[in-house]
Amino acid sequence: MGNIGNENRAYKPRNSPNTVGAGSSPTANRIHLDLSTSNGDPSPMLRRAAGRIPNIGIVGAGVAGLRCAEVLLKHGAKVTIFEGRNRVGGRFCQGKVGDHLVDLGPNWIHGTDNNPILDLAKETDTITMNWDGRQSVVDALGKYLSDKEAAENTEMVWSIIEQAMKHSNAKSATIDPNRSLYNFFEEAVEKLFVDEKEEIAQQKRRTILQMSEMWGAFVGSEIQKQSLKFFWMEECIDGENLFVAGTYKKVLEKIAQPAGEAVTRYRSTVKKLISNTSDEELDPSVTVEYEDAEGVRSETFDDVVMTAPLGWLKTNLNAFEPALPQRLQEGIASIGYGHLDKVYITFPKAFWNLSNPSLSTNSASARRPSVTSSSFPNVPATTAPVHQLGAADSPVDPSHYAGFTSFVAPAYATDTNPQHWNQEAVNLAALPGLTAHPTLLFYTYGATSQHVADLVSKYPNAEQQKRALIAFFEPYFSRLPNYDANNQEHKPIHLLATAWANDELAGYGSYANFQVGLERGDEDVEVMRRGVPERGIWLAGEHTAPFVALGTVTGAWWSGDGVAKRIVKAWGLDKEASK
Repeated sequence: MGNIGNENRAYKPRNSPNTVGAGSSPTANRIHLDLSTSNGDPSPMLRRAAGRIPNIGIVGAGVAGLRCAEVLLKHGAKVTIFEGRNRVGGRFCQGKVGDHLVDLGPNWIHGTDNNPILDLAKETDTITMNWDGRQSVVDALGKYLSDKEAAENTEMVWSIIEQAMKHSNAKSATIDPNRSLYNFFEEAVEKLFVDEKEEIAQQKRRTILQMSEMWGAFVGSEIQKQSLKFFWMEECIDGENLFVAGTYKKVLEKIAQPAGEAVTRYRSTVKKLISNTSDEELDPSVTVEYEDAEGVRSETFDDVVMTAPLGWLKTNLNAFEPALPQRLQEGIASIGYGHLDKVYITFPKAFWNLSNPSLSTNSASARRPSVTSSSFPNVPATTAPVHQLGAADSPVDPSHYAGFTSFVAPAYATDTNPQHWNQEAVNLAALPGLTAHPTLLFYTYGATSQHVADLVSKYPNAEQQKRALIAFFEPYFSRLPNYDANNQEHKPIHLLATAWANDELAGYGSYANFQVGLERGDEDVEVMRRGVPERGIWLAGEHTAPFVALGTVTGAWWSGDGVAKRIVKAWGLDKEASK
């Protein structure tokens, strides 16, 4: 991967197609330098008046905002952060399910090659781990596939994903924008099982298609919505996908430390960003109108960095005065925004993790071998990551139940899930040492996330909400090994639903993604990444990240870092620091 963390590499695509046209970006390699025009044409470097300390406003105290603040403060700028919540972190935060601390936002480090988030995890002694790759699969009738069949099917799914990634990389310019990753799967499975009897072959192909829907838990939207044309933008940094077993708590504390030097206004909701510029002015200014406990107030800054999530931008374009350039509005509208949520369910005892071969051979199955080939694409992990370079060294006890369970097209949950949405559960009892606890983590996405969020809204009373969520998830956890409906130790005692789909400050969802119909996805990201610096407006966040880190914590960190360095350069603060 080379120097992916440095300023030049962090703003170049790794896998952008070579052909200039739809799906490729002739400006991608210079986007970090071109700061003064909105059309990508070469132009002089944006600059501000030297000789004074700039006053910078940052909207949002998530990872991007905190990293941006740290870099600006180190170079002597004045910084004020506006945060709508009463805490830092944004979606990068923790909560408790019973007595157990859990991450409400990301659980993963996506890629380990030159990843600053991995560096922070090591620096803070945060426990991370490789899963061993084992995955249990429960079919549409509620029966476990054999370990052999589950492993073979999972491998087929990932093989087709690999093929789709290569196809998207090579042919993006000519792929129909309306073709989905699911369309690719539909064609690919027709080439499988050709030596089987047609009835058996069709059943096996149907199972592969059902299992392919797990992709939604990686990006927050159904696989039928995943753009094939821009599937290449889902690839991440090389290396492994590590699960943060010890939660991100200490990493957040580390990232937030330098921002203590900034003025931070909590519970302050930004309403307007008003750019005050004229053609004669060298330096713009931006007035921030915000509302707090004292009412609507305003402050004026030399530059403002907007780090609100993409979903917030989509619904608050009228917050910018004058209106953002048309091309930037198009970019914000075009990139998709997902619904990726989590439900933690804690039990008195991890009954499923007890070895009982008479009930399930999956619980004692052998560890899957690690696939060490570097040719496989590294994509975001929320469910079972395969092809992990270090999976053979996983701390997961092979006698424990598998780390991941997929419930595909569940026809047995008609009352609570008539659409047969797939479900994905992670076995947190298999975490190493003291990080383990008797909890199942269900990743939800798309329509399931919205349904769970609706249940949370419908039942604000904690006990009613708990009953409603148990009713929805019981058809799945009740199929785990050893379950006994009459055993009190097998009944949930605590539940925690993230429900970002209900959260206004999160933009009613989570994470940028790339959906069918997208025509200029890479250019859309680039135009957002650039912002409108000539008006004093800069954008940062996971949706403006380098292409190898879109939709990740690392991407948010890099985006805040990159914008801060551009502001530092525009003001000549880098030269001051070198004196």
